[in-house]
Amino acid sequence: MPIQVNENSAEPLYAQIKNQLRALILSGQLEVGTLLPSIREFASQLKCSVITVRRVYQDLEVEGLLRTRQGTGTFVAHVQEDDKDKYRKKAVEEAILAAIQAALQVQMSEAELRACFDEMIMRTWDVSSRGRPKGTTEE
Repeated sequence: MPIQVNENSAEPLYAQIKNQLRALILSGQLEVGTLLPSIREFASQLKCSVITVRRVYQDLEVEGLLRTRQGTGTFVAHVQEDDKDKYRKKAVEEAILAAIQAALQVQMSEAELRACFDEMIMRTWDVSSRGRPKGTTEE
């Protein structure tokens, strides 16, 4: 599973795993019914605690993104399109809030933050791809 953890990140390991796994599910990269690794196996792959992975799985199950069947494993749940949009928006809002909090910590002005945000959008989105992030293609 393509989850990358950064031990030097200010974001807690648990949050990194949860946010990336949520993004994989909501983007459709992990399809409905996909069997996830066992908690022990996933913890071993990520070199983290079993407790951390258990908490991620439980929280995503509470959100309705995963379902667990005793003796069978943890699977990607079916998520309605409206719910996907709600989760996607929430994930982006949380990331923007974190960026705002980081800007406040370094005493960046609102104008500086807006300019930084605009610059990052321009660097990331390619006008020729009609609004899609650089490096992506139409399916």
